[in-house]
This record gives sequence, C-alpha cells and structure tokens, in this order.
Amino acid sequence: MIRVKNLTKEYGGRQGVFDLSFEVEDGEVFGLLGPEGAGKTTVIRQLMGFAQASRGRCFINGKSCHTRQSEIMGFTGYLPEETALPGDMTGLSFLRFMAEYKGIKSIERALQIAERFELDLDTRIRKMSRASRKKTAIVCALMHDPAVLLLDEPTGGLDAPMQGRLNDLILEEKERGKTIFFTSHIFEEVERTCDRVGMIKRGVLVNVDDIAGLRAAKRKSYIVNFATDQEALNFVKEDFEILNISGRQVTVRLSGEMAPLVKALGNYQVVGLETMSQSLEDVFIHFYGGDAGA
Repeated sequence: MIRVKNLTKEYGGRQGVFDLSFEVEDGEVFGLLGPEGAGKTTVIRQLMGFAQASRGRCFINGKSCHTRQSEIMGFTGYLPEETALPGDMTGLSFLRFMAEYKGIKSIERALQIAERFELDLDTRIRKMSRASRKKTAIVCALMHDPAVLLLDEPTGGLDAPMQGRLNDLILEEKERGKTIFFTSHIFEEVERTCDRVGMIKRGVLVNVDDIAGLRAAKRKSYIVNFATDQEALNFVKEDFEILNISGRQVTVRLSGEMAPLVKALGNYQVVGLETMSQSLEDVFIHFYGGDAGA
C-alpha cells in the first residue's frame, strides 16, 4: 500500500532524510521510531506530497505522492504533529466545513469520534487547549473513514487516558483493514500498536523489524528492594546483569521474559519490585549501537 524507494530530501547541513527504502503492506500498522529531528516528519510530508524530493520516489496504493496528491488525499487521513486550525470557527463548524470540502454527506462518524475523546465541539478553536485542538485534528483525519492513515506523533499533547484511547482506536482501525503509518519517539507506543517498526537516526533508516523480534530482544530494567543489605549482596552473585547496587536496592537488567528473575527472587525476602521504562536511547544503543541523537 505504501512504497518508498531511495527517498532523499536534503535541507543542507546533513538535515533531512537519505536514501530511505521501505514498504508498508495493505492492512499493516507500521511505526517509524526516532528522536526529534531524525527525519520522521520529513517522511510524512513526502508521503503527503507537500515537498518535492531531492531524489527517489514514494507511492501510496500505486499512485505517486508527488504527481497524484489530490487522488491520494481522497482515501488518506493525515494528522500533523502540530495543528494549525482556524481559530474563529467552533470545532463543530470546522468539522462541517471539512466534511463539505471532502464531499462527506454526514458528519455522524466525526461526532462519534469526538464523543469518544470527550471533545467539546461548541468551543471556538482559539479558546481550545492544545489537547482539544489535537483531538479536533484526529477527528478530521478519520471522519471520512480513509483506507490509509498517516499520523505524525499522534499522541503528542494528549494525556495518558486519551493516549490510550487513541492507541485503542488505531488497533480498531487495523482490525477494519486500514493501513496505518505513524511516527513516534516512544518505544512502548509502537510496541503496543505496530506490526513492524522502522528505526530512523540522523535521516537514515537503520533497520526495519517485526515487533515480535524487537519485543523478544528488548531489555528491561528492574529495581529490586530487599529486606536487608545482606540479601542484596547475596542476590548480586546470581547470574544476572547488575546495573547498580545501593544498600538494599539492586537494579538488574534482563532481555526477554522476566520469569527467570521471578524464580530467583523467590529465594530472597523482597519488599519491592519496580519496572524501569526503557528509554529511546537505550533502545538504539541495544539494537544498533551508538546514541539515538539526531
């Protein structure tokens, strides 16, 4: 459904994207993971046909993103990272305007999505919070029930409950056969929703892998609090990667399942166990070496 071939867009000073090639299958959720400035938004903008590539080509459903942009927009939903909406309109008047622009006869689907995100459509956009403007853009992207979704950092600006609702919606759209391409800098987000993930660093696609492979190789760190200092000292003799020991507290890192750790801890008096989130930096270092910096 989406094909990118040797795509390069240079802005000077090694800014942009360079010789990117990948494909997204029909009905697949594909996440492009990378830090700020890595080139994620540039890829989305190329797919939307907003700028001419320096070299290479990209296609959606066999149509060139740069010569058949209007056709592609008819079956594609686009969510930018930052929204720029007409401030004088209410959310409802804006959605009605967009429905007319897109040739949609009913805004029932838009109203259903807005209700799901607890969006007050009677408020003028200029008085909306950043989160409400993001929700309005989400509704706009999905209101015409597009076959393809291009989402740039879709959960940015949303609180945790609304991020969860959006991730659930992405999974529901996948079940309905939609093809979804989205960018993120949050490993756990792509891990939850994607079939495959591409990692981009300094404008270069360093690898593409299925999520099962990434999940199996992913390392997790745990902070274990023991009942005594001696218990902690005894535990560090176990066959685990120990990151730190401080009194009764030990930080240990695992790859894959945590069952071996749980089994070993059964021999000790444990008063606390906390999971540490793996940072994007850790993910890049573990899988591809070096730092994640753009």
